[in-house]
Amino acid sequence: MSAGHLIKATHLAKNFISSVLKAGDVAVDATMGNGNDTIFMAELVGDTGKVYAFDIQQKALDETKIKLSNQSLLHRTELIHAGHEDMDQYVKTEAAAIMFNLGYLPKGDHHIVTRAQTTIRAIEKGLSLLKTNGLLTITIYHGHPEGLDEKEAVLSYVKNLDQKLFNVLYMEFINQANNPPLLVAAEKK
Repeated sequence: MSAGHLIKATHLAKNFISSVLKAGDVAVDATMGNGNDTIFMAELVGDTGKVYAFDIQQKALDETKIKLSNQSLLHRTELIHAGHEDMDQYVKTEAAAIMFNLGYLPKGDHHIVTRAQTTIRAIEKGLSLLKTNGLLTITIYHGHPEGLDEKEAVLSYVKNLDQKLFNVLYMEFINQANNPPLLVAAEKK
């Protein structure tokens, strides 16, 4: 392995997702943010697939729409101005992959953050939407005031998932300072 493969939790999440998400699949970006995961998944699902992307901030939708349009990927997506805890109201078919990046919108208002209560509801709904062998990833940024509570709630929840139904992996950078992000991946059996 050459240097650079373990740089970011988001890169690891994308590596996992790229192993399961194929042309024609349905995917969910539960926390659209700046649209990077939406674009990544839209490239993978092809013209016959669909990516549903959620965010509560209009700024996230506007910026993501521009990026998708610039890359001719907008038709592969549905951008939804709603919380991720409402994903089951919009996604009516099984998903091959679901990605979460918890925390706040990069370069956005750091007071608008994901919160434990709604995140747990969203994870529950996401897991119920996953198809067999589907994968849900959660990158947890916990270096903000709400972050520790959310981290503890998410880890407590996923640790208790039935091992007969899910494989759950937890990864963290143990030699990095300043609350490096954590990664959880859950595969539906």
